[in-house]
Amino acid sequence: MISAGQPLPQVTENELKVMAYRDSLTGLGNRHRMREKVMAIAAERAEDPAPFTIGIANLDGFKPINDLFGSQAGDEILCQVAHRLKACIPDGATVTRHDGDEFAFLLPLVFEKNGAERLGQMIKEVLSAPYDLGDRNVRLSASFGFAIYPFAGEEFEELLKSAETALYRSKRRGRGQITVYSREIAQEMKRSTQLEQALRNAIIADTVEVHFQPIVRIRDEAVVGFEALARWIDADLGFVSPAVFVPLAEERGFIDALSDTLLRKAAEAALSWPRELFLSFNLSSAQLMDPGTAPSILATLGRVGLDPNRVELEITETAVMTSADTAERIIGELRHAGVRISLDDFGTGQSSLGRLRDFTFDKVKIDRAFVSRITTDRTSEHIVKAIIAMCDGLDLQVVAEGIEEKADADKLKALGCTMGQGYYYGRPVDAAATLRYLESHYRDFGFLECQRERA
Repeated sequence: MISAGQPLPQVTENELKVMAYRDSLTGLGNRHRMREKVMAIAAERAEDPAPFTIGIANLDGFKPINDLFGSQAGDEILCQVAHRLKACIPDGATVTRHDGDEFAFLLPLVFEKNGAERLGQMIKEVLSAPYDLGDRNVRLSASFGFAIYPFAGEEFEELLKSAETALYRSKRRGRGQITVYSREIAQEMKRSTQLEQALRNAIIADTVEVHFQPIVRIRDEAVVGFEALARWIDADLGFVSPAVFVPLAEERGFIDALSDTLLRKAAEAALSWPRELFLSFNLSSAQLMDPGTAPSILATLGRVGLDPNRVELEITETAVMTSADTAERIIGELRHAGVRISLDDFGTGQSSLGRLRDFTFDKVKIDRAFVSRITTDRTSEHIVKAIIAMCDGLDLQVVAEGIEEKADADKLKALGCTMGQGYYYGRPVDAAATLRYLESHYRDFGFLECQRERA
């Protein structure tokens, strides 16, 4: 301890510089160090601008791990990442830590796209090995963006921005992706940014809509529920596919706002349906990584006044495995409140049988890839038959997706499949058209009178 009157220890100018250029957690250099290194090599090659590469690696799914196990465990993972990176980068290369779970590389001897991709693949494999946290191991993947000097920029900030653009594209494509910057990618990301802003404005203006596709009992074609599907028509962009804008909302971090809006609208519409009909709603992989998902969903249902027992949430195997521990807790909270959980796109994942063992589901939806060929391909027929038999033994309900023709429905009925969904039974339509569909359907099957008697 320094007593009163004692002079403070002097810090030399060199020590101050080391502190300013060093990441205190990992011991790597920081963004300032990277900038200095890039400017130095660019100056060396100014007269004859031989290429070099900078890259950025971002850990996929780090935040949920940090939230689940605590910041101390997160810091330990970052230190292990730093150690692995220092050990595997080529001689003469530099690795630094940027913000949070982001690391950067300067690669003086990587001159072109193929070299950057090969190195990215090698680093990705190194980072994918389990991380030791003492009483447990965790796995992470990493996404990469690379930019090559001078084609992607001649100044540090321009190069870094190009690498970040490439990284954003990798993140948009999924986990563990590698992208090298090009002008075409820059244009693609510019369009994505414009689309993002339009979608944010649409959410604020409440102009993203919900359509509903019927789910029926196959034996008599009685409606048992509806799946809610997002639809967005922009004044300038026209119809934008949910396959485009939903992943964009996930990538840019506002999927919660979009999902809250859609669930509210879907739940409000469901209040007008007969009480025995359920609402099926899709959850994204990002939501199954967020511990606040279950409270948020239940709060929305509570505000609208829709009984959670009438709600079914569809999740994919890929989404479940993105952060299995967090997903298991979210599923448990929702099922405890009465919400049913359906495993969507069954049959396309790598370990679907393991998911049925490890998680508690109420229903399985057979992927349309099998259903669409059930009358023409014996292999698909046998796969569907096996799934139905297995689910029957596990006391799981089954829905066949993508039923387009009467022959498909007849075959599924013969195989004992209980529920179906697809254009044969009805296309997705808005809330008003859904009510008209219900009135027609219930009249056909004698249920409308039952509803009137209850009223």
